[in-house]
Amino acid sequence: MDKVELPEHPIFQVIAGAAAELDTDAYVIGGFVRDLILKRPSKDIDIVCVGDGIAMAAMVAQKLPHRPKVAVFKNFGTAMLRADEWEVEFVGARKESYREHSRKPEVAQGTLDDDLKRRDFTINALGISLNKQNYGELIDEFGGVKDMKRKLIRTPLEPGITFSDDPLRMMRAIRFASQLGFDIDPDTFDAIADNRERIRIVSQERITDELNKIILSPTPSYGFKLLFVSGLLQLIFPKMTELQGVETINGNSHKDNFYHTLQVLDNVAEVSDDLWLRWAAIMHDIAKPDTKRYSPKVGWTFHGHEDRGARMVPKLFKDLKLPLNEHMKFVQKLVRLHLRPIALVKETVTDSALRRLLFEAGDDVEALMALCRADITSKNDTKVKRYLQNFDKVEKRLVEVEESDKLRNFQPVITGEVIMETFGLKPSKTVGELKEALTEAILEGKVRNEFDEAFAFLLAKGEERGLRQEHSNN
Repeated sequence: MDKVELPEHPIFQVIAGAAAELDTDAYVIGGFVRDLILKRPSKDIDIVCVGDGIAMAAMVAQKLPHRPKVAVFKNFGTAMLRADEWEVEFVGARKESYREHSRKPEVAQGTLDDDLKRRDFTINALGISLNKQNYGELIDEFGGVKDMKRKLIRTPLEPGITFSDDPLRMMRAIRFASQLGFDIDPDTFDAIADNRERIRIVSQERITDELNKIILSPTPSYGFKLLFVSGLLQLIFPKMTELQGVETINGNSHKDNFYHTLQVLDNVAEVSDDLWLRWAAIMHDIAKPDTKRYSPKVGWTFHGHEDRGARMVPKLFKDLKLPLNEHMKFVQKLVRLHLRPIALVKETVTDSALRRLLFEAGDDVEALMALCRADITSKNDTKVKRYLQNFDKVEKRLVEVEESDKLRNFQPVITGEVIMETFGLKPSKTVGELKEALTEAILEGKVRNEFDEAFAFLLAKGEERGLRQEHSNN
């Protein structure tokens, strides 16, 4: 058997010593072995022992110099500890069986062979011995190393049973293919398509966790195309599949907004690993199917899809069990504003338009511009180059306006409290309207955001409404 050189860290020798004292066998197993062979960084080590994993964890902790705390999860028969930068999980070898309507297995004590058979894919069904008689020996019963060389995702056992037993593995197959740039074995992929309805028994949280990993992969469109062709995307994110397709009337066609969205997502992925900017790319045109109209005069239109899409974001986040916090608001903002910079490059850019964009985008203006650049997906290279050059000009002007006016997240120097005190008003619609008028005047460049100038404007606006100054603010 081949041998694998383990990292130079005492944790492996300590585990080997504990296994010898407990008179049991121990193996590094699964993803850590895969990543070691693929030369990918990994700090999560899974240890399988043919015996009591919790007892082994306790002994290993006693032997390590810093005596780490052991976290025990009795319901799962696992224990975990930290050794420097490594997170090490211990479990006894086991075999599993499944009931039809649950992905939670019935677990029993098993052999190493049983444990390897329950693994999802051949590239994860690998082990390295930590036993003194064959330390470092690679255990590869299902051809995982060969599949790595072929860049292939394949199940160790019959794929239909693998995916029916635990349908989340269908998402994991596509996630690994997307992360590693691997193909999925044809029989394995057919089984995903055949068993796609089984995904309904998996919690949305687990599905979305895998989806986020696909989104964070180097070329996320690859994972989404696999999800789409397998039929899984229709079940887990149907609103996105509605983007797919081209309609033609009187010889006029619109672009396929599904594949456009995937190109935008890939473009964003080339410049940013921010998950939420990537989600903004996914959702930027999400309302196009709902706003699609055909006019004999102008052809296909999607008027208002940016505002409609922004209103859809909270429900989509809720359905996908994504966090309803500042990340959701960030995505919502970028969806709502994503056409604004594009409009600016098509016309003479006024300072007023730039001020409004800075005001509304705030600290997210760079992310917005990255999304807008990614949104240029024309096959006409000259057109793309021209648009990107125009974006350069807009960004330069944004910097200039920001330096002179400091409009990011700005608030007028005249607050609602000042307005109420000046005119003797209580909180009311009038106060809001006066503050809005002042904000508009500052954005239009009619008034500088300085107290004396802004206060003079306020007095004039109040006089128009028949309001009299009751208190001086000087």
